[in-house]
Amino acid sequence: MHLNFLFKKDNDNISKKGKVNVPDGLFTKCPKCSKMILTEELFLDNCVCHSCGYYFKIDAKTRISMVIDKDTFEEWDTGIEEKNPCDFEGYIQKTADLKSKTGLDEAIVTGKGKIDGKDTVIGVCDTRFLMGSMGKVVGEKLTRAFEKATQLKLPVIVFTCSGGARMQEGIISLMQMAKTSAAIKKHDEAGLLYTVVLTDPTTGGVTASFAMLGDIILAEPGALIGFAGPRVIRQTIGQELPKGFQRAEFLLEHGIIDNIVERKDLKQTLSLIIKLHSKCDNKMEDYKKYLSDKMNELKYKYEYEYDEDKNHLNSWEKVQAARSSMRPTALEYIDRLTKNFYELHGDRLYGDDKSIIGGIAMFGKQPVTVVGLQKGMDTKDNIYRNFGMPQPEGYRKSLRLIKQAEKFHRPVICFVDTPGAYPGMGAEERGQGRAIADNLFEMSDIKTPVLTIVTGEGGSGGALALAVADEVWMMENSIYSILSPEGFASILYKDAKMAEKASEDMKITAKDLLDMGVIEKIIPEYGIMTREKLGFIGLYMKTAIADFLIKTQKMMPEELICKRYDRFRKF
Repeated sequence: MHLNFLFKKDNDNISKKGKVNVPDGLFTKCPKCSKMILTEELFLDNCVCHSCGYYFKIDAKTRISMVIDKDTFEEWDTGIEEKNPCDFEGYIQKTADLKSKTGLDEAIVTGKGKIDGKDTVIGVCDTRFLMGSMGKVVGEKLTRAFEKATQLKLPVIVFTCSGGARMQEGIISLMQMAKTSAAIKKHDEAGLLYTVVLTDPTTGGVTASFAMLGDIILAEPGALIGFAGPRVIRQTIGQELPKGFQRAEFLLEHGIIDNIVERKDLKQTLSLIIKLHSKCDNKMEDYKKYLSDKMNELKYKYEYEYDEDKNHLNSWEKVQAARSSMRPTALEYIDRLTKNFYELHGDRLYGDDKSIIGGIAMFGKQPVTVVGLQKGMDTKDNIYRNFGMPQPEGYRKSLRLIKQAEKFHRPVICFVDTPGAYPGMGAEERGQGRAIADNLFEMSDIKTPVLTIVTGEGGSGGALALAVADEVWMMENSIYSILSPEGFASILYKDAKMAEKASEDMKITAKDLLDMGVIEKIIPEYGIMTREKLGFIGLYMKTAIADFLIKTQKMMPEELICKRYDRFRKF
């Protein structure tokens, strides 16, 4: 159901019998809960039913008015001539009638505008025009929009709602899938941002082309999204679909989209995404000085009151400290060290592994990509996070985000705290070894700085998958090992009870690994790290990270890759 906010005027609101006539359009009936809603209030609620939360379909121009700054939108490429490649009877007349009825030029409106003062190119599909289907004109308008955005070096935002390829245009409609995708590829190669917002419905050839090619893919709650729509599935293979199948929430759980965003939050979210992808005013030296000054204010309490001899731990005690639930998690480090963190979800293939979190944030005025192996803070959270043991889709998600960071020249900061990769049957079926190997392979020549900090346990290849970095640092009481001490003892000593001896023999502490040249820095904990210490130690870490970024961002990508290669080649 579409909303039209141009209320019809009734010149004779009073009938001959003296009864008040309700003007057409004054109220709108919700198709889901059947409540009558004052149309003006519905508009103020962003066209969402306040009773049941139903999202009304809205026309393209209303959508543009919701996200683009007032009086900044400039429409592009109107008046492109319609063709009838299949000589489909009545097609040209049908499109002409729809143009007259809807006021639309075609099933998509494209142009340029500003979001919170930032220039962006925008395209918005409108299902009032042949269900938003993509024929030649739609494909042409979208292709030209990406071509102009590439020339102007601007980001693109596209709101999708479509039944797919336009049947009346046959194979020519199918060709628009390839044409638009090729234009998006050129925009991508220019290092420019493309954000998609999937709305209800997005199906068919649109889903299988420009709708799924965004750097960031968002969706509105409850939106129907899929290649083969429910009716096609039923008619083709006779399969009935479970409740919630192909809805936005289903796609988020299965790793296909980054986030679901409520309509009221869309402009703010899009503005943040554009900000996080803008070129930074890189004043890292100034930020480092600011951090150093703040750190010096707290230095006495931690450095001069701390007695290292009284707080020395042996290897086994460090294993226990590294595993402690009192240690901060990756999300807590990200919250302390950065601001404006925007989490991104999914591997775009199968699922969203909750044991690996990642997204974009600001470090000072520098956008960075952050990825972390995330343990839970209590038993329930640990179950949700699979006790910090990633599945293949977790590693694929991390690699997707790291490759995205490379495109936008963002440094990457990884936080490692895991007993190791999940060893279950499902993980093996979905290619656990290959997923880890892909990370090692691709991260070896990522053309942007990568820093890894081991904050707790660094368990085997599951940890190394996020540690092919320019530098690896360890918290003072963290560990980094080929296997758990218990597993090592079981294999080599035939007795898991000898784990304490194994922890000494394995050389897994930060000091051991610094001495062997495996890591570059130890971050002091002044005792055993807890959440309460994140204030001062967080400042210490931020100062060190600023120094790392100052150093590595002066390097050309080729030099960075060469040094990273040599770092591992020496072993």
